[in-house]
Amino acid sequence: MSHPARAIRLLVLDVDGVLTDGSIWVGQDGYELKRFHVRDGLGIKMWIKLGFHVAVISGRSSAAVQHRMDELGVAMVYQGVHDKVLCLSEILDRTGLSLEQTAYIGDDWPDHAAMRRVGMAVAVADAEEPVRKAASFVTTRRGGEGAVREAIDFLLKHKGTTEQVRHDAGADGADLSASRAGDGDALPM
Repeated sequence: MSHPARAIRLLVLDVDGVLTDGSIWVGQDGYELKRFHVRDGLGIKMWIKLGFHVAVISGRSSAAVQHRMDELGVAMVYQGVHDKVLCLSEILDRTGLSLEQTAYIGDDWPDHAAMRRVGMAVAVADAEEPVRKAASFVTTRRGGEGAVREAIDFLLKHKGTTEQVRHDAGADGADLSASRAGDGDALPM
């Protein structure tokens, strides 16, 4: 029997508590800062470079999130979302993918309902207990500390990608060559 990760083509991410440690720094002028982990960014870039989709759904709105996602090439960024299940449906309509082809990484109650619907639910290590229990994979890393990269590595390994393919996809300026993909490193769809 095949692992559910093999079918995943869309990765949906929460922001606060998943891509960040959940802290929100606000200056007295109201300017908001967020801290993102560089390894998560590299993982997202690898995932996209290998031909898969990434979407971000956040209950909050932040210029910092939009800026970081633009840097990473994430085109589907939904902020200020109150109904993540409805937003997930919109993303599936946009991509033409199914729930079974979707993984969702979350950490708290607003993610729970969407996580219960997808093909593979992932929780970060410091997620709320009910969210961890709903997940088929729980990272060892906490949100904002490389948990997204850990989940992406997990998904890619279960898809059969070799370490070399993952390395090449993550190397700056490196492209996946047709000859390497022809040597048995092609991604199972």
